[in-house]
Amino acid sequence: MALHLDSPPAPRAASRARDLVAGLVRAATTPLVPSDYLDLIAPLSNPAALRGRIVDITPETADAATITIRPGRGWAGHVPGQYIRIGIDVDGVRQWRAYSLTSPADAPGGLITITVKAMTDGVVSNHLVRRARPGTLVHLDQATGDFTLPSPLPERILFLTAGSGITPVMGMLRHLDRWAGATDITLVHSAPMADDVIFAGELRELAARRVITLHERHTRSAGIVEPAHLDELVPDWRDRQTWACGPTAMLDALEEHHAAAGLADAVHTERFRPVVIAPGGGGTVTFLGAGVEVDADGSTPLLDAGEDAGVLMPSGCRMGICYGCVVPLRRGVVRDLRDGSLTVAEDGDSIPVQTCISAVAGACAIDL
Repeated sequence: MALHLDSPPAPRAASRARDLVAGLVRAATTPLVPSDYLDLIAPLSNPAALRGRIVDITPETADAATITIRPGRGWAGHVPGQYIRIGIDVDGVRQWRAYSLTSPADAPGGLITITVKAMTDGVVSNHLVRRARPGTLVHLDQATGDFTLPSPLPERILFLTAGSGITPVMGMLRHLDRWAGATDITLVHSAPMADDVIFAGELRELAARRVITLHERHTRSAGIVEPAHLDELVPDWRDRQTWACGPTAMLDALEEHHAAAGLADAVHTERFRPVVIAPGGGGTVTFLGAGVEVDADGSTPLLDAGEDAGVLMPSGCRMGICYGCVVPLRRGVVRDLRDGSLTVAEDGDSIPVQTCISAVAGACAIDL
């Protein structure tokens, strides 16, 4: 039988073809919604999940680099001295770490920067410094932290930093540079050797322009800066507000030193290694709507605890769709496994929590 290309297909064949196409479309799109397509096609434009894209990686020293990020829609900005939490996938596992913002608050193009030092056995820091590439998509939290400068500025400021402790202060210095001469700034910075000084060229250039008075100390040859050295390095330290960031021992000694001088309120510290909060002791979690009650330990995400018990849990996490697992906490306490913070709900409350990063910290009930 001859086939004429200009002949219309038989009605039944056309109907079957339409049904087949429609079925394929439904299979391909279920359970996605329009916002999910936006998330896949233009991830920086989705306001429901804050992301950023790495646009540049600039080496600072042999083991440190500045990561320039273009934040997506929803970025609320930052105050110099604050930090952000970065989420990045390393070998198939999403890892979260906090890093100080080193860019001024109004950097050109809305770009932000973090400066990362690769630490021994540091999974994320080594990945960012040595393996990450421009174009990489990262997850972001909004900026936070109170290691910031007041308004109006003090007449005299002392920054005391060591190693990567210069990073939050660098954001402040870049902000202060535009008001050169408006306040008297002294920076005492320590690093093992000259080649280990992060931002070395920029710090020395600020000193050459007399924006700051710089005391750069190389500890392998000159020893560690002790608070007692301030009498020689910064004779008027008692008249200055001090911001310090560096090793815990340095900060502890500085706080004791200022407290002994009756100046405890004049020193402000930023500690990169906060106290580790142990996961909660666990408890009973009730999945309302499913009629299921299970005991869970304090390190298992509620999402996993529910799925292990056969509960159909809402989630888009494994498809890369964030916040699909958010459900109301009706009562009880859960702990954020990222930072140990607690969310408490009393009877009658309806507080949204992410089940993929929350664990039970006492009896609780969530709605489905």
